[in-house]
Amino acid sequence: MKESERGHFSGPVAIFHEKRLPEVASPAGYSALIDAFDLSVPLPRRLYAIGEHHRVVKKEGWLILTPRHAPRPTLEGHLTFALKHEGLDLAVLKRLFRATGPTPIETLVRKKPTGSYARRIWFLYEWLTDKQLNHPDASDGRYSTVVNPHKQWTIAGETSRRHRLKNNLPGTREFCPMVFRTNNLNRFTELNLPERAKKVINDVPGDLLARTAAFLLLKDSKSSYAIEGESPPQDRIQRWGRAIGEAGRQNLDLDELLRLQKIVIGDTRFIDLGLRLEDGFVGTHDRHTHMPLPGHISARPENLPSLVEGMVAFVREYVPNLDPVMAAAVLAFGFVYTHPFEDGNGRVHRYLIHHVLTQRGFNPPGVVFPVSAAILESINEYRQVLEDYSSRLMPLIEWEQTKDGNVHVLNETHDFYRYFDATPHVEFLFRCVQKTIDEDLPNETDFLRCYDLFKTRITSMVDMPANTIDLLFRFLQQNDGRLSMRAREREFKALTADETAQVEEIYGELFSDLST
Repeated sequence: MKESERGHFSGPVAIFHEKRLPEVASPAGYSALIDAFDLSVPLPRRLYAIGEHHRVVKKEGWLILTPRHAPRPTLEGHLTFALKHEGLDLAVLKRLFRATGPTPIETLVRKKPTGSYARRIWFLYEWLTDKQLNHPDASDGRYSTVVNPHKQWTIAGETSRRHRLKNNLPGTREFCPMVFRTNNLNRFTELNLPERAKKVINDVPGDLLARTAAFLLLKDSKSSYAIEGESPPQDRIQRWGRAIGEAGRQNLDLDELLRLQKIVIGDTRFIDLGLRLEDGFVGTHDRHTHMPLPGHISARPENLPSLVEGMVAFVREYVPNLDPVMAAAVLAFGFVYTHPFEDGNGRVHRYLIHHVLTQRGFNPPGVVFPVSAAILESINEYRQVLEDYSSRLMPLIEWEQTKDGNVHVLNETHDFYRYFDATPHVEFLFRCVQKTIDEDLPNETDFLRCYDLFKTRITSMVDMPANTIDLLFRFLQQNDGRLSMRAREREFKALTADETAQVEEIYGELFSDLST
């Protein structure tokens, strides 16, 4: 776009940035600003436009409003429209403010110095750019909030007297993903999942609960490696399980993240520990040319210290004031998009979920929700959630291939990892946590109860060592509750036909309604 065309707002279009509109309409709000100022930013998950008919159309990622909603075709008009209807997209706003410079924003504020939207724009300019406008502190105007709490999740915040606003942004300039209020999230937050988890374990004897917790911990550790397509030796699985079991006990900082990476990797002979010193990507290589085929490109190494510092500050200052599941998702997915390490990012990303939930007292003491197991069972949805943002981010990253088959990022990208819409990620994690509480925790407890009763009844029928009973159970489990002919003729040939029938009957009574 030519410099002379910047700030020119177009009329009705059928296609916007290669996305076809449901009908011809004029971009409005963020879509109009992105187009007018040629902003290189991830497109919002929902785009707005003004249609030519007096009906609202909600389709294919677009919300097309009626002509009466049309903003004035000016910077102020579309910015006000965006804040009013769309909420905050900090990545778009920061790139916009860099494109406009301070003068148009100062002009806008001077026109309406007491207006709530003008003061919010003023605050956001100074907060995002870390530069102060040439404008005196506000002396009039009702106090309002920077973020509309009816549209996006916020914290209580602190007062900014300069702008006569309450800064309720849920993060710092270095790290502040946003989460929109949705019907799903409103429902999830009303479920009181911690209380449901407590009710599940209230009647569970202490020894049984301890065994349940140990199994769920091991299950989570195994699943976390399985998500990465790895089958490590048992000692690494157990070592990582112990680390998960200690989640939330230590304050989170860079040193703690580095400690976790070392536990994850184990053999460090071929891995450089610590923050990456080179660019990185998630994907594959062309098998003929060895050209990188990235599905996601990580943050540039020079931006990693401030990004990690922002995440650490988020844990320290904002996690205590947000819903625990929401805070866990924002932190964990922000970490995995940033990908600060050469290796081990995925497992640390999932560890961060445990860290936040445990630190906030979300799960019952001593019990680790097997979130990784729930993720593994929904692996396709998990990947779709990850790709929801990566697919919008990738077209904006300019890169070239290096001699060793890596990528070298050519443009500035750090804001894309600081500010993103984490709504799908939060909804996904809520579904996983609800599953662990409503299914995994009670199912494992019921299974252990039944298994104990199985052992008792088998022992009362025939003297059999514990390890032999366990082998018997596994044979029955693998063959739909029946002992195979091989087992009858070899490992359990000492059982009579009547005893075999009784064993199969006991198994059926106890486990027919359980998923073992």
